Amino acid sequence: MPLTKLVFRPGINRETTAYANEGGWWDCNLVRFRAGKPETIGGWTKYTRSVLAGVGRALISWVALDGTILTGIGTNKKYYVYRGSLNDITPLRQTTAAGDVTFAATNGSSIITVTDTANGVQLGDYVTFSGAVSLGGNVTATILNAEHVVSRVVDANTYEITVSVTANASDVGNGGAAVVGAYQINIGLDTTVYGTGWGTGPWSRGTWGSGFASTTSGSQLRVWTHDNFGEDLILCVRDGGIYYWDKSAGYSTRAVSLSSLAGAQATPTIAKAILVSERDRHVIAFGCDPEADPGVQDPMIIRFSDQENPAEWRSLATTTAGELRLGSGSYIMTAIQTKQQIVVFTDISVHAMQYIGDPYTFGLQEVSSSISIMGPNAAVAVGDSVFWMGKNEFYVYSGSVVQIPCDVKEFVFSGMNVAQNYKVTAGHCSSFSEIWWFYPSSSSSENDRYVVFNYEQRVWYYGSLPRTAWIDRGTLGYPIAISPDGYVYYQENGLDDGSVNPPAPLSPYIESSVVDISEGDQFMFATRIIPDLTFRNSTAASPAATMTVKVRNFPGGAYFAQDDETVTKTASLPVEQFTNQLFVRLRGRSMSFRIDSSQSGTAWRLGDPRLDLRTDGRK
Repeated sequence: MPLTKLVFRPGINRETTAYANEGGWWDCNLVRFRAGKPETIGGWTKYTRSVLAGVGRALISWVALDGTILTGIGTNKKYYVYRGSLNDITPLRQTTAAGDVTFAATNGSSIITVTDTANGVQLGDYVTFSGAVSLGGNVTATILNAEHVVSRVVDANTYEITVSVTANASDVGNGGAAVVGAYQINIGLDTTVYGTGWGTGPWSRGTWGSGFASTTSGSQLRVWTHDNFGEDLILCVRDGGIYYWDKSAGYSTRAVSLSSLAGAQATPTIAKAILVSERDRHVIAFGCDPEADPGVQDPMIIRFSDQENPAEWRSLATTTAGELRLGSGSYIMTAIQTKQQIVVFTDISVHAMQYIGDPYTFGLQEVSSSISIMGPNAAVAVGDSVFWMGKNEFYVYSGSVVQIPCDVKEFVFSGMNVAQNYKVTAGHCSSFSEIWWFYPSSSSSENDRYVVFNYEQRVWYYGSLPRTAWIDRGTLGYPIAISPDGYVYYQENGLDDGSVNPPAPLSPYIESSVVDISEGDQFMFATRIIPDLTFRNSTAASPAATMTVKVRNFPGGAYFAQDDETVTKTASLPVEQFTNQLFVRLRGRSMSFRIDSSQSGTAWRLGDPRLDLRTDGRK
């Protein structure tokens, strides 16, 4: 028989069986499609050099008036502004009067007991002391006047911290009468905690006597929203306070409550999300407390400040501030800004919010109902479109809401830990026309997998990569993403895994569904592969990729034999010149093809390899 060209449909398809998907790709990792052909994705290098406190789930990058590139990073414990180093701007919730705080040490212990009436701390909270004097021995003023983590909550008035020294018999003081405690806002959870049992959840949900999983009070995953107001930053803890950071005050200055700004009037004190409208410069709070009932959150209220004034929120004839209320849904999940409008998601509906000018300022229109969205970070804007992951569906809004056909839908949703749906995060990679969703697999409580929709080629692919937040290139030149390991990474930078030193090779691969002769009623004998690939952009002196052929006799049977050979390019040859042919010796009714690599500095792009096949007898 003549050589058989192996031409496969672009994208991964897991919506059918491997046999029914003949002529398509079945499985992959760290591979994308360009012009219909698979190639390796880029590697990553560290953007931040210090480890974040907590798990990061929010990223923003903007340029200050002096040209400085700033990056905002929100974790479940802290909020940072990065400018060559991490600057902790986490807001304070309380600062004590001098003398309200006292210390007590125990000889031979590094645990210090702190007494402060009605301090409101939770386990893991951060507090910074100033004005303390030595306790008399090893516990000096320098040891005490620093940031500490609450290691144990004893009662409403007492908690413990652990210091870096062991107290001795001379440590009998209480820190003096000038101690001041500055308490940062309570930390949030890095995972969602669910309550169960009869009576939890809506009436008649499930069968009689059955339990129902539901988030409980104080169990919500810490999620930040943020937006720059000029060179300054506005940030919000979901179902928490709204804060303002003034860049001109310096990087050692913390964000402050919006209500503490000069001239603040009727500012919302609690919200689900915040953003700044680009066209008209209103600060908009979603799911906040109404002007008439401050402090009482309404999850369906939208309020906006006076134009160009984040401190003025009164609805007056002399201001453009105002208030709207959504009528469909139970709570606002998130809001995404496009070039033309703001798309607002509730738990069951989508609304378009647009600036219309005086006297109403903004108008609202419901554009879809009976939809879902996985979580606050599961949507991303691309131009005038918004893509998002719903519960068992993917959607796009570009004037109307449309479900996106997905060839890996069952694979993704059946393998997802839906109890941690708020961790799903969406990102745009404009260089390759891709929407990435990172999600926790069914065996993980943290994001460890991804699925990609290439909206230019209309194909899907997936793989394993732990990321908890992502923003596209822009001011930084590369996309950046947060990893659960506590670092922010440049994505698509280099070819290797830069989380370790020296960088480790990636292990990309792609494998086809089965190929057979005729209807699979004949045996075939494979003897050689004629490769077709390029090692363009590789930095290794002799990059290599392995091509493997596997055979089996029945669609439900296991692959019982395989043979592989390595395609190698030498440093003196162009990227399209490599091993001429690869020899294999396999026999079966059907076969699949796989290409992979595990060498540093290697990038490959597959073309149309050919396989030398001939029919063969049963013996």
